[in-house]
Amino acid sequence: MEDQRNFIMAIALSVIVLIGWDYFFSPRPIPQPVSGSPSISEPPSIVPGAQTDLSAPVSAPVALPSVKSVESQLQTDARLRIATPHLQGSISLTGARFDDITLARYRENLDPNSPEIVLLSPMGSPRPYFAEHGWVASDTSIALPTSSTVWTPQDPNAVLTDQTPIVLTWDNGQGLIFTRVIRAEDEYLFTVEQKVENAGKRSVTLYPYSLVARIGEPETLGFFILHEGPIGVFNRTLKEMDYDDLIDKERESIESTGGWIGFTDKYWLTSVAFDQKLDVTANYTYSGTAERRRYQTDLRANAITLESGETKSITAYVFAGAKELALLDRYEKTPGLSRFDLAIDFGWFYFLTRPFFLALRWLNSVLGNYGVAIIVFTAFLRLLIFPIANKQYTAMNKMKELQPEMKRLQEKHANDKMKLQQEMMELYKREKANPLTGCLPILLQIPIFFALYKVLFVAIEMRHAPFFGWIKDLSAPDPTSILNLFGLLPFTPPESLSLISIGVLPLLMGFFMYLQQKLAPQPPDPTQAKIMMLLPVVFTFVSAQFPAGLVIYWAWTTLLGILQQWILMRRSNIKV
Repeated sequence: MEDQRNFIMAIALSVIVLIGWDYFFSPRPIPQPVSGSPSISEPPSIVPGAQTDLSAPVSAPVALPSVKSVESQLQTDARLRIATPHLQGSISLTGARFDDITLARYRENLDPNSPEIVLLSPMGSPRPYFAEHGWVASDTSIALPTSSTVWTPQDPNAVLTDQTPIVLTWDNGQGLIFTRVIRAEDEYLFTVEQKVENAGKRSVTLYPYSLVARIGEPETLGFFILHEGPIGVFNRTLKEMDYDDLIDKERESIESTGGWIGFTDKYWLTSVAFDQKLDVTANYTYSGTAERRRYQTDLRANAITLESGETKSITAYVFAGAKELALLDRYEKTPGLSRFDLAIDFGWFYFLTRPFFLALRWLNSVLGNYGVAIIVFTAFLRLLIFPIANKQYTAMNKMKELQPEMKRLQEKHANDKMKLQQEMMELYKREKANPLTGCLPILLQIPIFFALYKVLFVAIEMRHAPFFGWIKDLSAPDPTSILNLFGLLPFTPPESLSLISIGVLPLLMGFFMYLQQKLAPQPPDPTQAKIMMLLPVVFTFVSAQFPAGLVIYWAWTTLLGILQQWILMRRSNIKV
């Protein structure tokens, strides 16, 4: 009885934690740049130097005009357009930066005419976010291209497509000619081939680098179950860092063979990499001020020495796009980006979440609907744990048979708790009943529940995936609300009432949980019985903010459990 009481209290405390976390630790609003603010300076690009100077800026701070819209800022630079089936935007000839990219196949909301997702933005826009490449040297007398260098295109009218690359050149006036050949490869991947021709009379040693930087506070969801921010894989090991941790540390360096680095959002990723056989130094860096913070991730490869008359090159990769698992797996094979699927935050239950997603993706390819795939997959999971669940229900039914005797003992020893406990234990031993047996399937379902929750929360394939009827997005909560009678009343409940704005699916789930409670044996302790009957109400409110796909799973698996319990009780001639 004590173990059962502890188990019930653990469930109740878990629910309180969930609600308390949502109330006290909901995502904080991100400070917004103020339009028309005074001129500010760009925090310097920080890239590790060749030897001991580990904080040498690539360029001096550049005075910036007031924060502008992306559109007005793009009009101030000379650019070459990007136009592929998956990406739209442009590359700035100043610095040859990737700083203007939108995702052609993803929209901000369900409206097909809503704006495309903006991934990268130029300096001077509200939230600059860009990738750049270059060279550093220990010899400070060598003129090198920087973020303010204006490159010359081979064709001023060129458009970067998946069929046509662009070529940029810059002469440093000291005998070094720099060339960049940029290709749009498979969907969201670019290759940047950096060539250096040494037409001078002396040898030079250069270090290639690639970086991704964000200036200003990026928008994040702020959920503790999801990592958003600096991310990388080094020596085949994932390294994540929160923005707050990066501010505290200011810099963290890692030596690696191969690997990649960048920034991850819930569904999107921007990262850079070199050939995976190269030794690199990776850096997570923070610089700037509270008004203008710069978060940077970068890679520096080993030195390249060019003798007089020699030409050498190195190829870097830029990923800027959606974290589609099939695509990330493909990039892991070609060009060989190490464990690239870890860009998706599958979490601690990776061994479950990834297989779960692969199963759902396959079912969707057969059934044509992720909601139906969830239903079929849930039925499969129930079959998988059917033998264990049968043991649970057998134990529960045994406890239900013993309830009259348990109640008699309660009344007989109402004033002697110790004697009551002894009599109960004797009853369990005599009748070969174990009240904890029914807990095992619940414990097994906890990792399954959280793994499926992760899949529905982080997999972009679930984003805007419809079910039937009013469910247009399985990754979002049920849009209906009891506050407007599920759409019958002509008003939309305010977001401030989201905790009590319960939709149809959470109500169904709560109702099924209530039925399941009625079929289960009631605890002999009245307080425990009240707690157990209260749980369906609490979980109804909690699930109102869960993705609709998860609530479909929860309601469906509860209904299957009810049917299994009902059949077993009928076979055992137990009164339902």
